[in-house]
Amino acid sequence: MGSNSSRISDLPENEYLKKLSGTESVSENDPFWNQLLSFSFPAPTSSTELKLLEEATISVCRSLVENNPRTGNLGALIKVFLSRTKELKLSAECQNHIFIWQTHNALFIICCLLKVFICEMSEEELQLHFIYEEKSPGNYSSDSEDLLEELLCCLMQLITDIPLLDITYEISVEAISTMVVFLSCQLFHKEVLRQSISHKYLMRGPCLPYTSKLVKTLLYNFIRQEKPPPPGAHVFPQQSDGGGLLYGLASGVARLWTVFTLGGVGSRAAASPDLSSPLANQSLLLLLVLANLTDASDVPNPYRQAIMSFKNTQDSSPFPSSIPHAFQINFNSLYTALCEQQTSDQATLLLYTLLHQNSNIRTYMLARTDMENLVLPILEILYRVEERNSHHVYMALIILLILTEDDGFNRSIHEVILKNITWYSERVLTEISLGSLLILVVIRTIQYNMTRTRDKYLHTNCLAALANMSAQFRSLHQYAAQRIISYTCRHLRRYVYVLDKLYFPHSHCSTLQHCFSTLSDNGEELLSLTCSHILRSYASSLFSLLSKKHNKVLEQATQSLRGSLSSNDVPLPDYAQDLNVIEEVIRMMLEIINSCLTNSLHHNPNLVYALLYKRDLFEQFRTHPSFQDIMQNIDLVITFFSSRLLQAGAELSVERVLEIIKQGVVALPKDRLKKFPELKFKYVEEEQPEEFFIPYVWSLVYNSAVGLYWNPQTIQLFTMDSD
Repeated sequence: MGSNSSRISDLPENEYLKKLSGTESVSENDPFWNQLLSFSFPAPTSSTELKLLEEATISVCRSLVENNPRTGNLGALIKVFLSRTKELKLSAECQNHIFIWQTHNALFIICCLLKVFICEMSEEELQLHFIYEEKSPGNYSSDSEDLLEELLCCLMQLITDIPLLDITYEISVEAISTMVVFLSCQLFHKEVLRQSISHKYLMRGPCLPYTSKLVKTLLYNFIRQEKPPPPGAHVFPQQSDGGGLLYGLASGVARLWTVFTLGGVGSRAAASPDLSSPLANQSLLLLLVLANLTDASDVPNPYRQAIMSFKNTQDSSPFPSSIPHAFQINFNSLYTALCEQQTSDQATLLLYTLLHQNSNIRTYMLARTDMENLVLPILEILYRVEERNSHHVYMALIILLILTEDDGFNRSIHEVILKNITWYSERVLTEISLGSLLILVVIRTIQYNMTRTRDKYLHTNCLAALANMSAQFRSLHQYAAQRIISYTCRHLRRYVYVLDKLYFPHSHCSTLQHCFSTLSDNGEELLSLTCSHILRSYASSLFSLLSKKHNKVLEQATQSLRGSLSSNDVPLPDYAQDLNVIEEVIRMMLEIINSCLTNSLHHNPNLVYALLYKRDLFEQFRTHPSFQDIMQNIDLVITFFSSRLLQAGAELSVERVLEIIKQGVVALPKDRLKKFPELKFKYVEEEQPEEFFIPYVWSLVYNSAVGLYWNPQTIQLFTMDSD
């Protein structure tokens, strides 16, 4: 590149690049390298310029691919870089700006070339380029250096050992980016790689001893969120005339890898990453890639082992000898960073990984007295479900499910009182417990899923989280109690409507159908009024029919409906497909209500109030064969408190009703409530979780990495957006 390269269009004809990629071998001791590495280059600022840059340089890279087996120039460049890194730490201490600048440029070029090589050839061919060793005539030695392994070890040393200063910030980012590029061979395979050069070099040999130190450094980079130095401070000030050998470093040369690899990306699936700390962002992505590598055939993934076992710096207990790659880190700092960074997919995925895999972290977090700092950002992700991608929502939901497995957490969240939750727009919440807010958000997520995405996995996990909490519901906010009951009623009505359409498919119950098709999220009251007479008309006869041969009748009705439609190849209507899902949701919601009534009735007068307000609908389901067992306690509570309200007379105020409920709770014999097994659900990863996580992690790299871009047409691992 040299000091005179200043325009994208110049690159294919640049004399230094042509010599590097040409047919002539260049010795590692040739002065050419100092000239090549002293380049200046203005950073492109638009996607058009970035595309032009990639198009301009790809020909140079491909020329090197063709000629390198004969010239060994790539190996010479790597050796130049390796020799320089031996003096890098001393150069940083001595503030040797030019030496660090040129070393960074060497790594930048290596990274650019490595990216093209990985994209253009198989792993076997790639390795041949890195073990090429020119032999003099008469020398038949078979010894050859594996420069790729040396390069990786050197990068790990650079990341972990070089102090983070203004003049070393860019080369630290570059080293992490180069490791991500090295691992990017996964992008070009549809199947998850279980044997690759990643396994060969990173899980054994000279790279292995750096495992714990690398993981620790990447975590601390994420924790510290170090911002890049201000313009002009990367290595040395920009010269006033804007030209010469040193020009451009502050204005973009130090980030040339960024502009080279961003290419002509048209659109991305996720929002643009927060660039306030490129080092933290890049470190987190590399950490996630390493943690999700599959185990090698003979050894487990050491990076996952390190993530699973690290401890708090305040924990003085010795590590068991059976735990490899162990280290300690400040849990308080890590917790704070995780709380602050949950707007990004990758930070949420890290939180999930730590909670699920590291019992030390999980125990620490559950013992915190400020859990709202962690839970509120997770709830906001779920609340803004329309704006988030489905994977981010899944991770946030599973985090809640893991947290709700702990009874202490379920109790403590009802003791945390929040004021003025500004992002919750359905209703003004001036004061509400964290537990009640969690209930509101999870129910909203279920409702969104049932009406929009219709993802069974999502609503099952939402219901599991509510079920885990139900025995510890305390002092539920009146709106949270109302939403629990009204959401259940919504599905009870929907269930009757579906049954009506199944058993009497030609009756065209237009009034009921219209109510359901026009019902808004908060339209339960309208539905209750307009459909009450229809529900009473059908419910008793339908449930009587069900009680005789419930499964048989349903099967016959469904088959009959399918037969009547099959001639026109019309699929079953949504309401027929939804029947089992609706029944599962109803069953779970009734169990949640029952669990609360059985275990904490005296703590939740607002739930009893909401239940009594909708008692007519619940009473119609007491004989339903699928629900009658779980309806016993609910029916008992309704009957008991309805009797007391009747004795108190008509025209009762809300306050008076709540007072009667609180008095009645004391009088209700607890032994009359039937005991059911405790509702407890535990999150367990599915078999072969890598089939989900590896494509997800690499999609985050593609969408969020600072300055890394791959042509979407070459990516095989996941499907690209068409727009």
